[in-house]
Amino acid sequence: MAAAAAAANGVSFVSSNAYLESGQVKETRALISNLCRQFYTLGWISGTGGSITAKVHEDSIPKSQQLIVMSPSGVTKERMAAEDVYVLSSSGTVLSSPSRRPYPRKPPKCTDRTPLFMKAYQMRDAGAVIHSHGRESSLITMIHPSSKQFRAAGYRYLFDAAIKLHQLGLDWSCPSDGPVHNVKGMWGGGRNINGAVKAVLTDNDVVEPSRKCILLDIEGTTTPISFVTDVLFPYARDNVRNHLIATYNSEETRDDIKLLRAQVEDDLEQGVVGSVPIPPADGGKEAVIASLVANVEAMIKADRKIPALKQLQGHIWRTGFQNKELQGVFFEDVPEALEKWHAMGIKVYIYSSGSREAQRLIFGNTVYGDLRKYLCGFFDTMIGNKKETRSYFEISQSVGVDRPSEILFLTDVVQEAVAAKSAGLEVMISIRPGNGPLPENHGFKTIKSFSEI
Repeated sequence: MAAAAAAANGVSFVSSNAYLESGQVKETRALISNLCRQFYTLGWISGTGGSITAKVHEDSIPKSQQLIVMSPSGVTKERMAAEDVYVLSSSGTVLSSPSRRPYPRKPPKCTDRTPLFMKAYQMRDAGAVIHSHGRESSLITMIHPSSKQFRAAGYRYLFDAAIKLHQLGLDWSCPSDGPVHNVKGMWGGGRNINGAVKAVLTDNDVVEPSRKCILLDIEGTTTPISFVTDVLFPYARDNVRNHLIATYNSEETRDDIKLLRAQVEDDLEQGVVGSVPIPPADGGKEAVIASLVANVEAMIKADRKIPALKQLQGHIWRTGFQNKELQGVFFEDVPEALEKWHAMGIKVYIYSSGSREAQRLIFGNTVYGDLRKYLCGFFDTMIGNKKETRSYFEISQSVGVDRPSEILFLTDVVQEAVAAKSAGLEVMISIRPGNGPLPENHGFKTIKSFSEI
């Protein structure tokens, strides 16, 4: 809401403390540093060569205004840390620079390729840009310089395999009609005049099932809506004061309060209803906590999707789950279906507007035991808004499928279904007790139980 109000008033929100100090920025900085270390280990980038940059996603910020996190130039990638990373505005202005590291490490500097990266963000609507100095990836671009892309879903060895195929005179590109199912003999099936191997599928061949992944919404799909609205939200609201009192001096809560302060300062500037000033720390613990509680209660009542609230709620819920005061609730058919899909080799992922920590808590603490053993991963709105097609495209690129149609998405929200379908996913709408009515002629297949899948 603060971002929307700022945009309406012509105020830039992207350089505000609430955004710069948000958990999303911190997580993205940590992600960039981790990727630099992993890419170095994999040989995708050299010691000081190559760059990785990504946008900081936040639902309340228009994509064109989202901050950009970028690795520095000249810093050894295997030693990269989150504090070594730059934060830039959407126009390329440096908003936060890394601190100078002790000698003999070189001082950090923003890469000379920043203008090129900014063009990718502005002209191609990119969410991330990776500049690699890896040998195999560089050779791939030389084999077929006229190609617009080389697609490899998650496996470095595919770069090397493509080079070897080219050396053998075989077609190294990704088949446009799907994977090769069977080739007769070493060179069976025949070779065409271009040297490409033709695939031959006989009656004895087993065709792999087209559905390889299932992507699940939580609220209204695996879990009653009432669990979120009548259990989780009230628990956070009723326990915020006790939580702040009990953890006031902890580093985690100090960080939560810092983020809330920044958010409330922006809210007060924008005239957000329910916002009240937070006294300085020397104003007394009780006064600070009282103002924090008032602001948090107003945020929860308005159902605001902002990092400061999500972060604090997650920490309060964690305490509730640890103390056995909270337990994840699921429809009866869900645990059995998860176990069945897991046994079939179908990968199951969660995509929810709640944080990944909250998702893990819900699935990890249930009357059925820990259901996380059946899941392959968790996505939240860091990947994108659930009503935007781009988000589902990004997920399809992350789960290692050849085609988006190999993913089945289950949700109770028609707008999410439309976005997922536009990205090429198979979609079904979940009809559960307590869910809202669906519009007529929505055009999607519906299910009342996972046993129907």
